[in-house]
Amino acid sequence: MATHSLHTLRNAPGLRARLDEHLPVDHRLSTFYRIGAGLMGLVLLAFGILGLIDKVGFFDTGGDTVAGLNTNGALSVLSICVGLLLFVGMVIGGNFASTVNMVLGVLFILSGFVNLALLETDLNFLAFEIQNVLFSFVVGVLLMFFGMYGRVGSALPHDNPYWRARHPDQAEDERRLGPGHRTRALSGHDDGSPRR
Repeated sequence: MATHSLHTLRNAPGLRARLDEHLPVDHRLSTFYRIGAGLMGLVLLAFGILGLIDKVGFFDTGGDTVAGLNTNGALSVLSICVGLLLFVGMVIGGNFASTVNMVLGVLFILSGFVNLALLETDLNFLAFEIQNVLFSFVVGVLLMFFGMYGRVGSALPHDNPYWRARHPDQAEDERRLGPGHRTRALSGHDDGSPRR
Protein backbone atom coordinates (compact mmCIF):
# COMPACT_ATOMS: atom_id res chain seq x y z
CA MET A 1 0.00 0.00 0.00
CA ALA A 2 2.82 2.43 0.88
CA THR A 3 4.58 1.43 -2.32
CA HIS A 4 1.42 2.19 -4.27
CA SER A 5 1.20 5.67 -2.68
CA LEU A 6 4.86 6.38 -3.43
CA HIS A 7 4.41 5.10 -6.98
CA THR A 8 1.36 7.33 -7.42
CA LEU A 9 3.26 10.37 -6.12
CA ARG A 10 6.25 9.67 -8.32
CA ASN A 11 4.23 9.21 -11.51
CA ALA A 12 1.65 11.97 -10.99
CA PRO A 13 2.06 14.64 -13.68
CA GLY A 14 3.60 17.85 -12.38
CA LEU A 15 3.91 16.50 -8.81
CA ARG A 16 7.34 16.44 -7.21
CA ALA A 17 7.61 15.40 -3.56
CA ARG A 18 10.59 16.19 -1.35
CA LEU A 19 11.47 14.37 1.86
CA ASP A 20 9.39 16.52 4.23
CA GLU A 21 7.14 18.28 1.74
CA HIS A 22 4.16 15.98 2.34
CA LEU A 23 4.42 16.28 6.12
CA PRO A 24 2.09 18.84 7.70
CA VAL A 25 3.20 21.52 10.13
CA ASP A 26 1.70 21.24 13.61
CA HIS A 27 2.69 23.85 16.15
CA ARG A 28 2.20 21.72 19.28
CA LEU A 29 4.45 18.98 17.94
CA SER A 30 6.92 21.55 16.62
CA THR A 31 7.32 22.89 20.16
CA PHE A 32 8.03 19.39 21.44
CA TYR A 33 10.64 18.80 18.70
CA ARG A 34 12.26 22.16 19.49
CA ILE A 35 12.45 21.42 23.21
CA GLY A 36 14.05 18.04 22.57
CA ALA A 37 16.61 19.44 20.15
CA GLY A 38 17.38 22.34 22.47
CA LEU A 39 17.85 20.20 25.58
CA MET A 40 20.08 17.65 23.88
CA GLY A 41 22.00 20.41 22.09
CA LEU A 42 22.59 22.19 25.41
CA VAL A 43 23.93 19.02 27.05
CA LEU A 44 26.31 18.31 24.17
CA LEU A 45 27.43 21.92 23.89
CA ALA A 46 28.17 22.09 27.63
CA PHE A 47 30.11 18.81 27.48
CA GLY A 48 32.14 20.01 24.50
CA ILE A 49 32.94 23.42 25.98
CA LEU A 50 33.97 21.91 29.32
CA GLY A 51 36.22 19.49 27.45
CA LEU A 52 37.92 22.30 25.56
CA ILE A 53 38.37 24.37 28.72
CA ASP A 54 40.39 21.50 30.24
CA LYS A 55 42.90 21.91 27.34
CA VAL A 56 43.24 18.20 26.69
CA GLY A 57 45.11 17.03 23.60
CA PHE A 58 43.13 16.72 20.38
CA PHE A 59 43.58 12.95 20.06
CA ASP A 60 44.74 12.35 23.63
CA THR A 61 43.50 9.05 25.04
CA GLY A 62 44.95 9.66 28.52
CA GLY A 63 41.68 9.46 30.40
CA ASP A 64 40.70 13.11 30.93
CA THR A 65 37.13 13.27 32.21
CA VAL A 66 34.37 15.87 32.09
CA ALA A 67 31.16 15.22 34.04
CA GLY A 68 32.15 11.57 34.46
CA LEU A 69 32.73 11.00 30.73
CA ASN A 70 36.08 10.46 29.05
CA THR A 71 36.99 13.16 26.57
CA ASN A 72 39.64 14.61 24.32
CA GLY A 73 39.81 17.61 22.00
CA ALA A 74 38.32 15.77 19.02
CA LEU A 75 35.32 14.53 21.01
CA SER A 76 34.81 18.01 22.49
CA VAL A 77 34.80 19.67 19.05
CA LEU A 78 32.49 16.98 17.67
CA SER A 79 30.11 17.46 20.62
CA ILE A 80 30.05 21.22 20.04
CA CYS A 81 29.31 20.75 16.32
CA VAL A 82 26.46 18.31 16.97
CA GLY A 83 25.11 20.55 19.74
CA LEU A 84 25.09 23.50 17.34
CA LEU A 85 23.32 21.40 14.70
CA LEU A 86 20.65 20.57 17.26
CA PHE A 87 20.33 24.27 18.08
CA VAL A 88 19.79 24.97 14.37
CA GLY A 89 17.04 22.34 14.42
CA MET A 90 15.55 24.03 17.48
CA VAL A 91 15.52 27.44 15.77
CA ILE A 92 13.99 26.12 12.53
CA GLY A 93 11.57 23.77 14.33
CA GLY A 94 8.80 21.76 12.69
CA ASN A 95 9.56 18.77 10.54
CA PHE A 96 13.20 19.80 10.21
CA ALA A 97 13.75 19.58 13.98
CA SER A 98 11.96 16.24 14.10
CA THR A 99 14.04 14.82 11.25
CA VAL A 100 17.30 16.13 12.73
CA ASN A 101 16.42 14.54 16.08
CA MET A 102 15.64 11.19 14.46
CA VAL A 103 18.73 11.11 12.23
CA LEU A 104 21.10 12.16 15.00
CA GLY A 105 19.45 9.68 17.37
CA VAL A 106 20.18 6.82 14.98
CA LEU A 107 23.75 8.10 14.49
CA PHE A 108 24.32 8.25 18.26
CA ILE A 109 23.16 4.66 18.66
CA LEU A 110 25.38 3.53 15.76
CA SER A 111 28.26 5.49 17.29
CA GLY A 112 27.70 3.66 20.56
CA PHE A 113 28.01 0.28 18.84
CA VAL A 114 31.05 1.28 16.79
CA ASN A 115 32.85 2.78 19.76
CA LEU A 116 31.94 -0.25 21.87
CA ALA A 117 33.81 -2.37 19.34
CA LEU A 118 36.76 0.05 19.40
CA LEU A 119 37.20 0.14 23.19
CA GLU A 120 40.74 -0.73 24.30
CA THR A 121 42.08 -0.58 20.72
CA ASP A 122 44.44 1.81 18.98
CA LEU A 123 41.57 3.01 16.79
CA ASN A 124 39.76 4.61 19.75
CA PHE A 125 40.57 8.18 18.61
CA LEU A 126 37.68 9.74 20.54
CA ALA A 127 38.88 8.27 23.88
CA PHE A 128 35.59 6.47 24.50
CA GLU A 129 35.14 4.39 27.62
CA ILE A 130 32.12 2.29 28.57
CA GLN A 131 30.41 5.29 30.21
CA ASN A 132 30.70 7.20 26.92
CA VAL A 133 29.13 4.27 25.08
CA LEU A 134 26.21 4.18 27.52
CA PHE A 135 25.83 7.97 27.24
CA SER A 136 25.77 7.65 23.46
CA PHE A 137 22.99 5.05 23.67
CA VAL A 138 20.94 7.15 26.10
CA VAL A 139 21.28 10.34 24.03
CA GLY A 140 20.43 8.37 20.88
CA VAL A 141 17.26 6.93 22.35
CA LEU A 142 16.20 10.32 23.74
CA LEU A 143 16.80 12.04 20.39
CA MET A 144 14.82 9.35 18.59
CA PHE A 145 11.98 9.77 21.10
CA PHE A 146 11.99 13.54 20.63
CA GLY A 147 12.01 13.11 16.86
CA MET A 148 9.43 10.36 16.49
CA TYR A 149 6.91 11.56 19.06
CA GLY A 150 3.57 12.12 17.36
CA ARG A 151 4.92 11.03 13.96
CA VAL A 152 4.92 7.26 14.13
CA GLY A 153 2.71 4.68 15.76
CA SER A 154 -0.22 2.47 14.97
CA ALA A 155 -2.67 4.39 17.16
CA LEU A 156 -2.18 8.03 16.19
CA PRO A 157 -5.35 10.02 16.85
CA HIS A 158 -7.31 11.10 13.81
CA ASP A 159 -6.72 14.77 14.55
CA ASN A 160 -2.94 14.22 14.35
CA PRO A 161 -1.53 16.04 11.30
CA TYR A 162 0.70 13.10 10.36
CA TRP A 163 -2.27 10.71 10.40
CA ARG A 164 -4.22 13.18 8.25
CA ALA A 165 -1.34 13.42 5.77
CA ARG A 166 -1.20 9.61 5.44
CA HIS A 167 -5.00 9.22 5.16
CA PRO A 168 -6.18 12.27 3.20
CA ASP A 169 -9.44 10.74 1.92
CA GLN A 170 -10.58 9.51 5.32
CA ALA A 171 -9.48 12.79 6.96
CA GLU A 172 -11.50 14.77 4.42
CA ASP A 173 -14.57 12.57 5.06
CA GLU A 174 -14.23 13.11 8.81
CA ARG A 175 -13.77 16.86 8.35
CA ARG A 176 -16.78 17.08 6.06
CA LEU A 177 -19.10 14.90 8.17
CA GLY A 178 -18.04 16.28 11.56
CA PRO A 179 -15.96 15.07 14.49
CA GLY A 180 -18.44 12.42 15.69
CA HIS A 181 -18.48 10.61 12.33
CA ARG A 182 -15.60 8.29 13.20
CA THR A 183 -17.21 7.18 16.48
CA ARG A 184 -20.56 6.50 14.81
CA ALA A 185 -18.93 4.63 11.93
CA LEU A 186 -16.92 2.41 14.26
CA SER A 187 -19.96 1.55 16.37
CA GLY A 188 -22.14 0.90 13.34
CA HIS A 189 -24.58 3.71 14.16
CA ASP A 190 -24.63 6.12 11.27
CA ASP A 191 -27.28 8.42 12.71
CA GLY A 192 -25.93 8.47 16.27
CA SER A 193 -29.03 6.80 17.75
CA PRO A 194 -28.69 3.54 19.70
CA ARG A 195 -29.34 0.32 17.83
CA ARG A 196 -32.26 -1.89 18.78
